[in-house]
Amino acid sequence: MSNLVNISIDDVSPHPASSTKVINQCYEIIKVFPDVKFSLFVPAAYWRTMRHDVATREPLRIDMFPDFCNEIRSLSPKNFEVAYHGLFHGIPGKSDNDELENITYEQAEILIFNMNAIVENAGLKNTFKPYIRPPAWRMSPDAIRAFRNAGFKILALNPLEPWVNTYKEEHLKKDDVVYFTSSPLFKPLELNEKTEIVYHACEWDSNYLSSEMTASLIEFLSKNKNSIKFEFMDGLLNG
Repeated sequence: MSNLVNISIDDVSPHPASSTKVINQCYEIIKVFPDVKFSLFVPAAYWRTMRHDVATREPLRIDMFPDFCNEIRSLSPKNFEVAYHGLFHGIPGKSDNDELENITYEQAEILIFNMNAIVENAGLKNTFKPYIRPPAWRMSPDAIRAFRNAGFKILALNPLEPWVNTYKEEHLKKDDVVYFTSSPLFKPLELNEKTEIVYHACEWDSNYLSSEMTASLIEFLSKNKNSIKFEFMDGLLNG
């Protein structure tokens, strides 16, 4: 029986230090494993406000960056899928994360509307899959209900405390959740029956998929290559 493996990358955006440059590392992995599957989670309008060295004056709406959109659109569907990672990612002026942690159902509906409007205006409606990874893995039960009711098919969540506590067991009410299993250096690489390995595109993050991280991942996958089957998120959910 094969171990199913997906590699996810969060925060892919037009930000100069959290950008599509990380995809170059994906291509290095594709050279060794032509069937590898990457799930890219993209904030519709990434906006860091709290750290001076990475903050931007305005939200980085993807529909205002045609080169970014063209690159995302041109990715091979054999190796890449694209999904949602919130609107701003954070709470402007308060936090760079946790956008979905405490919002009400009505607030989540507005966020989903604005997020979808940007993606559609960017011409990427048919590129984005209806999957949501909540920023920093935190998500209120109201947000879970709102996303499900809006047609989102997969919730990419965290099974560990304290993150899982924010869901207040709402995530257990439907079989549509994919849980991460590794996220170096936070949670080291390990092979499971269903393995979702999460990295970040932001170069300031210790979990950034750097050249060193890429080499470590290739070594790990090579050691287990005879028992691995690469899958996108839906294959991981349903496999």
